Amino acid sequence: MQLSGTATINRKGHLEIGGCDTVKLAEKYGTPLYVYDVALIRKRARAFQYMFEKLGVKHQVAYASKAFSSVAMLQLVHEEGLSLDVVSGGELYTAIVANFPAEKIHFHGNNKSEEELKMALDHQIGCIVVDNFHELHMLHHLCQLKNQKVNILLRVTPGIEAHTHDYISTGQEDSKFGFDLQNGQSETAVALALESKFLNLLGFHCHIGSQIFETTGFLLAARKILGKVNEWKDIYQFTPEVLNLGGGFGIRYTDEDKPLPPEQYVEEMILEVKRETKRLALPMPEIWIEPGRSLVGDAGTTLYSIGSRKEVPDIRKYVAVDGGMNDNIRPALYGAKYDAIMANRADEKPKEVVSIAGKCCETGDMLIWDLPLPETETNDLLAVFCTGAYCYSMASNYNRIPRPPVVFVENGTSRLIIKRETYDDLVRLDIPYSEKTTI
Repeated sequence: MQLSGTATINRKGHLEIGGCDTVKLAEKYGTPLYVYDVALIRKRARAFQYMFEKLGVKHQVAYASKAFSSVAMLQLVHEEGLSLDVVSGGELYTAIVANFPAEKIHFHGNNKSEEELKMALDHQIGCIVVDNFHELHMLHHLCQLKNQKVNILLRVTPGIEAHTHDYISTGQEDSKFGFDLQNGQSETAVALALESKFLNLLGFHCHIGSQIFETTGFLLAARKILGKVNEWKDIYQFTPEVLNLGGGFGIRYTDEDKPLPPEQYVEEMILEVKRETKRLALPMPEIWIEPGRSLVGDAGTTLYSIGSRKEVPDIRKYVAVDGGMNDNIRPALYGAKYDAIMANRADEKPKEVVSIAGKCCETGDMLIWDLPLPETETNDLLAVFCTGAYCYSMASNYNRIPRPPVVFVENGTSRLIIKRETYDDLVRLDIPYSEKTTI
């Protein structure tokens, strides 16, 4: 197992992240526990910006906060000079509480409510990515009522199918997202946006999927969008200031995954856009991208305590931990794969192959199948890697299990950024059913 970021094995044989011994972290904060390597997040943020700066291209790198959103996380993102992508009123509200600069916030989503759009307008955020005609008309109407102008991008589906799981492919024609680039929807949307004196059309957005390990899809998407722009430039007297090529850059969950370095994704996109705009005699647009998983995914590690064991002779050994699908739904939802080691005995060689079971009352609550480990004992500490994206953000209270806390580690210091939920938190919004209860 290849360790990422600042992760290492210390002299005690313990896994260490950010200069912090994970055994001590578990003793201090309990388990399950999400641990984030801040130095690795900073490194990735800078890597995505580096090539834009080296090649002198106007850009915005926006953190796709659906991967993991918290006040502290957004403050860290702002420290690194990134913009922010939000997809709900809750994510927008988190950004507001974090004092994230409103002009650097982009609002996505295929079914934004009137209340969410009002919130975005009230806080004068930088850009709204319009996904459909319903939203286009509603946003025009709301801006008209407020006599306010807003920057928008039109999300288009370029008909590109990334090599990824069906549930996380979003750029193909048959998608719930965006205006289709092939059937005339996008042209109609352009015309409507340009007719409105309240909508300032900056350009176009696309997102072709997630966990992508090559650049071909991004380059094809850029080529198809710019080809359409070339067709429209004389019809609408419009060329985009911004081309947002989205995110979806892959990370290594297991040794089977072979992601590219951030700089390579960015450089190849830049060069393709430069080639196409030069060929079509179009002005070079500002390029925006939206890394989410690739910023925080492998910066996150979940620590679990091992509990019970069950051996089915000649078939399988099950080892149960004190978390599961309530804090990491991805294996059950996507069939996602993870690697893990024994954090308190990280220098020991594997002696058995076990399958890691969660504690939820579901047969499908399995985190890892067939994992080589030293012979496990109750209260050993298991570290599951690459849980920084879509684990806390998708966590639930299924089986009435409180969600784990989150800590940031950096330079030998740990900082609690989200508290562990309590049983009182679980019933805080409950209303008793009794004769005295009135509605």
